[in-house]
Amino acid sequence: MKITTFGEILLRLSKQDYRRLMQGSRLNGDFGGSEANVAVSLAMLGNDVSYVTRIPDSLIGKACRHSLQERGISLKHVVTGGKRLGTYYFEPAAAMRNSCVVYDRENSAFNELRPGMINWKEVLRGSSVFHCSGITCATSQSAAETTFEAVEEAERMGITVAFDINYRKNLWKYGAEASDVLSRLAKHADIIFGDQEEYEVISGMPRVPFTALSADDSVDNDAFRDLLASISAKYPKCKKMIMAARNQITSGHHTLTGFLFSQGKYTSTRIYDILDIVDPMGVGDAFIAAFLHAWLKWGDDDTRTLLFSLSASALKNSVPGDFNLIGEDEIRMLMDGTLQPDKIFG
Repeated sequence: MKITTFGEILLRLSKQDYRRLMQGSRLNGDFGGSEANVAVSLAMLGNDVSYVTRIPDSLIGKACRHSLQERGISLKHVVTGGKRLGTYYFEPAAAMRNSCVVYDRENSAFNELRPGMINWKEVLRGSSVFHCSGITCATSQSAAETTFEAVEEAERMGITVAFDINYRKNLWKYGAEASDVLSRLAKHADIIFGDQEEYEVISGMPRVPFTALSADDSVDNDAFRDLLASISAKYPKCKKMIMAARNQITSGHHTLTGFLFSQGKYTSTRIYDILDIVDPMGVGDAFIAAFLHAWLKWGDDDTRTLLFSLSASALKNSVPGDFNLIGEDEIRMLMDGTLQPDKIFG
């Protein structure tokens, strides 16, 4: 089954060996971006994936296309135009220092995307799932309008809409209220994914703390169940509501778990204790891509689907760059306990 994803792909520039942006003279360049990350993960899992974006006709644009095509992603409906690809500068976390992201997306090819530029009926023909995220609505008013145009067409065509809330505070600069826009978009979704902060943004309900320090700790399942049930009542179209919870103990040590609320049924799973993190960027994207893959494959086997998604997300911490270059066999081995975490992260 075909999955179509939509969003902005960026050039990521980062320093080597945990240097700060003000240190050294060399930058590593990788392509990435939330919806592109989802597309790559889905392709790595063997899915038929089409990615829709707007890329300039330049050498950087061609390099960007190549990075996606070599992963087996269809770019048939990519729009060519604009003068520049958006970029972001990434300073990795180290010890007790947080990571830092500096965006340079103003006047990018995607930011100038407008309704009517994409024939969504043609793009979505044959798709089973359309995936988008709140980041597209944060970049510009016209990009937000194009996102709603796509989602509304997907609804008319009876296509499952998967929405990653993906709240990025530093991107909302054009005057719209993030909580209002993201909440409206969520009302169109059949599947919603987010972390605790993101669900707080769209619902106004305070998050439940996740403070696990190891895989042996427990969570307050009653509190998470009640919270997701209350949020779900605000979005009656949503059939699958997924929440990721991460506790960042240090830059190299996180705990990670997830919850699923599906038509009144609550599912939780194990906690992963992740040590020696290589790169945490794209962890959420890996989660939702794996969920879509597992849901299309196993349907309403919520326990299996959630654990597969969480395991894929945990593994992403071992892969440098935005893309989760992990296959289904590796994920299932971690799920089953035949691939031990110390062999992945240590």
